[in-house]
Amino acid sequence: MPTDDTRSPWAILQAGNARYVEGRSTADVRRGPERRSELVGAQAPAAIVLGCADSRVPVEILFDQGLGDLFVVRTAGHVVDGAVLGSIEYAVQCLEVPSIVIVGHDGCGAVAAAIAMVDEGAVPSGCIREVAERIAPDVVRARLDGAETFEETVEQHACHTGELLSERSSLIDAAVRAGRLTVTPTRYSLRTGRVTEAVPLRRLLPV
Repeated sequence: MPTDDTRSPWAILQAGNARYVEGRSTADVRRGPERRSELVGAQAPAAIVLGCADSRVPVEILFDQGLGDLFVVRTAGHVVDGAVLGSIEYAVQCLEVPSIVIVGHDGCGAVAAAIAMVDEGAVPSGCIREVAERIAPDVVRARLDGAETFEETVEQHACHTGELLSERSSLIDAAVRAGRLTVTPTRYSLRTGRVTEAVPLRRLLPV
């Protein structure tokens, strides 16, 4: 994304997503040899994107961004472990990136596995179990907050992931509290291609 753009990182990504949905990408110019050469010595991404490893959710494409525009971390179900936190902390502290965007998505297999674990006691094999176990508490929390559909559960998982980043990282928490860093949870629709901001349901429930 151009460095002289005065919009917020999230607003820029929203505009890029609109271009992607409408089939009018402008990112090619920032993916070629000239742009590659510009980045040899340093990087200055405008946003950190924590997304799912699902092959249908390539964040640089769905936000219509080029080389060096995004600092991307992807894991199944955007679960957070030490490596994820360390990667994000590096971008916040060393690269001074001012924004984190968390991208959950419809049809997420990791969330589906966590739901099956909660509802049916179905435990996945191998290390997939660890992924589901990390998401399962968010499934329970989402339902307590009022989530009724799979999509609402995905959104609440994204919201809870944003909270988890601050809970587990004093560096991220301090940056958020100081106003140097924003955290935006979102949900991507496989059907429409749109990325929309997720809203914590508990804020909508009566006190």
